[in-house]
Amino acid sequence: MHNVKINSYQFLVLVIFFTVGTGILIVPSALAAEAKQDAWIAAIVGIGIGLLVIWLFTTIASWFPGLTYIQITEKIFGKWIGKIVSILFVSMATYYTSSLLYYSATFVTTNMMPNTPSVALHILMIGIVVMGIRLGIETIARSAEILIVVFVVLFLILTVFISPQIKFENLQPVYEVGTKMIFQSSIYFVTSSSVNAIVLLMIFPAFINNMKHAKKSFIIGHLIGGIFILMLTFLCVAVLGAEDTARQIYPGYELAKRISVGDFVQRIEGFMGSLWFIALYFKTVLYFYASVLGITQILHLKDYRSLTLPLGMFTVILALVIYSNVVYQKLVEQTIEIFFSALIGLFFPLLLAIVYAFRKNKFKKEPESS
Repeated sequence: MHNVKINSYQFLVLVIFFTVGTGILIVPSALAAEAKQDAWIAAIVGIGIGLLVIWLFTTIASWFPGLTYIQITEKIFGKWIGKIVSILFVSMATYYTSSLLYYSATFVTTNMMPNTPSVALHILMIGIVVMGIRLGIETIARSAEILIVVFVVLFLILTVFISPQIKFENLQPVYEVGTKMIFQSSIYFVTSSSVNAIVLLMIFPAFINNMKHAKKSFIIGHLIGGIFILMLTFLCVAVLGAEDTARQIYPGYELAKRISVGDFVQRIEGFMGSLWFIALYFKTVLYFYASVLGITQILHLKDYRSLTLPLGMFTVILALVIYSNVVYQKLVEQTIEIFFSALIGLFFPLLLAIVYAFRKNKFKKEPESS
């Protein structure tokens, strides 16, 4: 496993895709629901808080650069407490893999193929994810390196074509909802894009060939991904208005429907949907990779590939029962899931840092294991 290496640029691209992930279609709606026309300001606040969280993750990873997060947890907390925290970590990664399967199927059945059974879409998506994981993180990273170009081009097309419809009056009055509400509304953005990025510590820095550059890639990648979401949130509020953005399940997709340039560039929302599928795929892959690799290391197995198919089947079953409908999904993701993410991705890392501060002299005397 430790012969597997990706470069810092490939990791940067993976961080961008993870940060953008579901946010490119869903975050603008969540921000506008509370922050109204100040949703874009809430996105800026979310990026700032998120960078602090990512800095915490890079600091933790730098203590034992040859180990993954599961191994670091068991080293610092000890065998039994470490196992419990590791199991919770793997549970989170598996749960969110299923959640993203549900997202992808719901998006397709709602907007494109209403008569297609969800289970067929779940199986199709997890099949591609399992295929990618079995080929290895190096193959996934190279694929991301190619598809980031497609993603950026499509995003620029969306931005340029929708810009003529911007109405600055939709953004006024600025800062009306106040500081408290802006901070409150940014929480969902922070948890989905930053706090959940704890799963990337299963790759960083153990499987990256340059620790110093990779640390910068983690921070810069998160910043770039945040800027993509900020731009989309700004466009949604400026074009659709705050109320319409909050009301839409997928405001980013609705934005693409509004594109009309002359009599020939219109109704390209299906084409623009590729933006979301590219980012969603890589985010799902990273969650699933953290799941299978985490279980492998908890059970001290030699290879993770044997787990991909059974765990993939389990995530499909979980995706079918995880939410009863879209309304329930939105309620859960903005209440229970925020708490779950904060516990695994923020509370435990902070606790890890506190325990390490008391025990660091002991660890410095030990030879580093890998």
